[in-house]
Amino acid sequence: MPLPAAPEQKPVVPARRQAAADLKANNEVLIKGILCTLIGLGVLVSPYFITSPGMQGIVAKSSLVGWFALVLGCAFVGLYLRRRMAAPVKA
Repeated sequence: MPLPAAPEQKPVVPARRQAAADLKANNEVLIKGILCTLIGLGVLVSPYFITSPGMQGIVAKSSLVGWFALVLGCAFVGLYLRRRMAAPVKA
């Protein structure tokens, strides 16, 4: 028994549903950006507030991870802002 033929047209996605999906994706990028930025700042600043010298050294050695999280978070926030600036203006 042969398989049915492939559809000729792509399914139509209503504009409202697509706009809602785009808005949700933009908000998720913003949340990821804010959380990564906060984690990066926390890792970079926390050695100054930790009183235990051993723990302070461990956290200070992970500063590369803090810088990576901070840069990644700023990139996500920048992507969110770029998407918002490029979005069409509602009438």
